[in-house]
Amino acid sequence: MGSLGQPLIIIGDIGVDLVLGPLSEWPRVGTETLLERSELRAGGSAGNTALAVDYLGGTSRLLSAVGQDDLGVWLAGQLKDLGAALDVCEAPTTLTVGMLHACGERTFFTTRGHLESLSYEPIHARLAPPTTPNAIALLTGVFLTPKLRAAYPRLIGELAGLGYRIALDTNWPPQNWNPSLRAEVAGWIAACDHVLLNEMEVSSLTDVADPTRAVERLSAMLKPGATLVVKRGARGAIGVQPPHHCRAEAPQAEIFDTIGAGDSFNAGYLLARLSGADLAAALAAGCRSASAIIARFPRRSIAHGELAGRLALQTTAMEAP
Repeated sequence: MGSLGQPLIIIGDIGVDLVLGPLSEWPRVGTETLLERSELRAGGSAGNTALAVDYLGGTSRLLSAVGQDDLGVWLAGQLKDLGAALDVCEAPTTLTVGMLHACGERTFFTTRGHLESLSYEPIHARLAPPTTPNAIALLTGVFLTPKLRAAYPRLIGELAGLGYRIALDTNWPPQNWNPSLRAEVAGWIAACDHVLLNEMEVSSLTDVADPTRAVERLSAMLKPGATLVVKRGARGAIGVQPPHHCRAEAPQAEIFDTIGAGDSFNAGYLLARLSGADLAAALAAGCRSASAIIARFPRRSIAHGELAGRLALQTTAMEAP
């Protein structure tokens, strides 16, 4: 085994993101449209989270892969200062084009690429017991890494056995939710300590349209002491750690590019938890992190640790059990 026993391990998808916009209406086939803004950047849920942790002045260890092409070399270079451990797959690097619509919505086009080759073995080879008793391993970008997903029960069991608390952010499945997929994910949730989903994912995973009932149903799947976090975009977040239930409001901000908002929330929330913050304080830290990071365009203008002072954790009266 390797020596990556860091307090926060991030395991999942990274890729190259080309972000374009704003697009006022979908163009006709065969036409050309001029857009005002663009940025080429490292992305993917795991990549966004690792970059956000770095922006916030924290440290993490990113375990993932790149493709065997020029984009893979570029992507690895963008993440090298994070100490990322990246396998090289014999496939082209996954590329996502993110179209930002004038209404605030987003459309993504993603190539299959190298992420379909990322497997359990190179991740396993780089795992080691954590160096602190409260270390967390975040699993994210599940459905873009099918080979790794097939080994999730084994990976989750291994991480727990090493002493990590496990955080899970599934993201949206390209094949959409179905009964078999819901049962598969429910099995993972039952073994996790932090489940980080947005409102649509919670409703779709539980197959319950009413948001309150959906949260109740998903909370019942948690193991004792675990936490469900429901990300609500501009409306903040809800946290449930039975019997505790609390909310956090998102700061007001002018937002052009919401890509990676949930990943930036995850970074702030998990760093807060690692520092010993209770549920309410960690939710607030996640909301502040997301609002501060996605308010910037281009994202590369955010310097290392620039936000650390402004996003310092605040304690609250409600202590985590």
